[in-house]
Amino acid sequence: MERNRKDREGGVLSAVAELFDLPADVVAGLPHLELVGSRQLYLEHHTGILAYSETQIDANTTAGVLRVRGERLTLLAMTAEELRIGGHIAAVEWVEVKGG
Repeated sequence: MERNRKDREGGVLSAVAELFDLPADVVAGLPHLELVGSRQLYLEHHTGILAYSETQIDANTTAGVLRVRGERLTLLAMTAEELRIGGHIAAVEWVEVKGG
């Protein structure tokens, strides 16, 4: 029985993850989120900030746009792939961006 391409690629990612003892989502470059209470959000694998205000921050990721809503939101730290948002976080959601 022949495997399709998706099965082979998934197998390769799984094999690499297992070889290096890494989670498969990290190997695939998927976003990783950690929410600490309602005060801080850590995001790995972002590809840029799309919108920024004290009440909303939109971050682009390989899986879509992550919207963080709240009060007194600030970027505590930001590198090329990681960011940390502080403030009172009321909601975290994936949003669909409609073409214009």
